[in-house]
Amino acid sequence: MQEVQIQVNGSACSVQVEPGTLLVDCLRGPLGLCGTHQGCDTAQCGACTVQVDGRAVKSCNVLAVQVAGRAVRTVEGLAPAQDRLHPMQQAFSKHHALQCGFCTPGFLMRAVSMADEPEALCDPIDPHWVRHALGGNLCRCTGYEGIVHAVCEGLVAMRRAGAA
Repeated sequence: MQEVQIQVNGSACSVQVEPGTLLVDCLRGPLGLCGTHQGCDTAQCGACTVQVDGRAVKSCNVLAVQVAGRAVRTVEGLAPAQDRLHPMQQAFSKHHALQCGFCTPGFLMRAVSMADEPEALCDPIDPHWVRHALGGNLCRCTGYEGIVHAVCEGLVAMRRAGAA
């Protein structure tokens, strides 16, 4: 076992893990953060997407020891307050960008990290860019139209609110 110090959703965490423990298993297991979903375990579906130091990563493809000393943000850390949704979450709700919800946390985390990409500064935001940028996240229910509209609107709302 190895002790790993991680900043998770703004809080310092110390967790004991085996050296080969995947980040997704660390988050869901000892840390109890089950919003990050395990889908394909081959880094293809994106259900496990979290942010590490502000960048979207697939947590089924990263070892917990690799994020020692770094900042990890999960879907549980998105909302700015208990009674308030993040602008991207609001856009997903408005555009019905989810059905079963299994893939939603991964899409949200990828979408929020897109705000730091130069294309997110365009006005209007290009839906073709959004589709391409979300290419590593799969949904079996929605058909993506609502997701693309939500991400476009959410990025604009984030820009206005200065949210990340």
